[in-house]
Amino acid sequence: MEEKPIILFDGVCNFCNSAVQFIIKHDKQGIFQFASLQSSIGKKLIETNPELKDIDSVILLQNAIIKTESTAALHISKKLNGWPKIFYIFIIIPTPIRNYFYQLFATNRYRLFGKSETCMIPTKEIRDRFLS
Repeated sequence: MEEKPIILFDGVCNFCNSAVQFIIKHDKQGIFQFASLQSSIGKKLIETNPELKDIDSVILLQNAIIKTESTAALHISKKLNGWPKIFYIFIIIPTPIRNYFYQLFATNRYRLFGKSETCMIPTKEIRDRFLS
């Protein structure tokens, strides 16, 4: 049986929190589960996958397969409903080029969008999609 994909995200990043809300809105079947990098689940997943220790990025985990940075974002978009699927076309761009621009954006995300003091609190309607 295929396990649900887990998206690890930076819970104090305003852009990342908005991206999670966007994913939830376009994930009509509830495919994805979420955990912030700062949560106990996020820390445990990173601890059990040491290659993720220095990754400050979106991480997609499913069936022991790990995708990070632009590859994770594009594979997430591929599973969404509606027009966001179109972003998956960028998978044809070589990973080092995609990740260069991804990292450039990620490095400046706090400066551009700000940072929260605490992780987002999911609403009652979506709470079951967040791992704790």
